[in-house]
Amino acid sequence: MKKIAFLVAALAASPLWADEVIDSLDAAKEAYENGDIQFAIEELEYARQQLMAMKTDSLGAFLPEAPNGWTREIDNDMAAGLAMMGGGVGAEAEYSGPGGKNVSLTLMADNPMVASMGAMAANAAMMGMKVERINRQRFAIQDDQMMALVANRILIQAEGDLDAARMILEQIDFKALADFGN
Repeated sequence: MKKIAFLVAALAASPLWADEVIDSLDAAKEAYENGDIQFAIEELEYARQQLMAMKTDSLGAFLPEAPNGWTREIDNDMAAGLAMMGGGVGAEAEYSGPGGKNVSLTLMADNPMVASMGAMAANAAMMGMKVERINRQRFAIQDDQMMALVANRILIQAEGDLDAARMILEQIDFKALADFGN
């Protein structure tokens, strides 16, 4: 009997058995069919929030590990700020290294701000900014900031020590990042 109880508990905890997004979508459909529009909207919004959290986590996976002798601190509060700027997903990390060197790396996708800042990155040379390639990805450089637009929808910004930023950016798989969310 204990084995059966353990098996039921294990199945209930597995992603195949209980998926919050599917449960929420099913609840929304049932509420809609029963005429409870408000509850259907709430369940759809909850499912959307869960999906956005998953997408944010998958974008965060592109933040490189800290180089040897460095530390990396991931900012988990970025999503709230993006919600106020029109939505989308983002990931951010602060890298600290020897000699007080610091780099802030931000990835943003599918956000209205990406379109406006992406236009600046795409036309950097015309705007008098220096342009450089890292692993075939074009970066606009101005002062202590590097910026690139990947697949016309993902903005990469690195700020701080530019030599250290280059070392960190070289670790990103830009081809895989271009396919993010597809």
